[in-house]
Amino acid sequence: NKTIGRFRLSELPPAPRGVPQIDVTFDIDANGILNVSAKDTATGKEQKITITASSGLSEAEIEQMMKDAEAHAEEDKQKREEVETRNRADSMVYETEKNLGEFGDKVDDASKEKVNAAVARVKQALEADNHAEIQSATDELTQVWHEVSAQMYQQTAGADPGAAQADPSAADEATPDAADSDDVVDAEYEVVDEDEKKDQN
Repeated sequence: NKTIGRFRLSELPPAPRGVPQIDVTFDIDANGILNVSAKDTATGKEQKITITASSGLSEAEIEQMMKDAEAHAEEDKQKREEVETRNRADSMVYETEKNLGEFGDKVDDASKEKVNAAVARVKQALEADNHAEIQSATDELTQVWHEVSAQMYQQTAGADPGAAQADPSAADEATPDAADSDDVVDAEYEVVDEDEKKDQN
């Protein structure tokens, strides 16, 4: 390996582990000029660097680099997928342990054991650096946690059943009044004074 240039993408906002996404692009044009850029997808912050032949690479070396890149394209793709799988596994373990610590009181012991077992399997796969096992274990952990999350939401909904529907007795109580109001008829009336009535007689 030969260092041909360095740059730093800085001043990014703090974010939880596994959340930041940086797009790194390498581009070699027909003139042998290498353009490298790194961009944070959330903030749009970007840094670029241009590497020319005068940076320490001869035309022959640049041409060889291009050939090597083409020859190892499939291998590079596989390595990238492995890195992404590891990052996903690390992130899933971190988020699961964090959520279990915060909401563990809402999860029964059997579910906790199931989650902890799934987390342990992912950690073992990461230590063994087994790509297929990492992917399988991460998928299992994701499924287990989704089931536990659904269980927590169901318990929360069951604790307040009245919030989801109206009180049926309210309608029953209102019905008699509504029925009586249909029988009301407006009529004119006159108040007769008793003393006045006697005088007339």
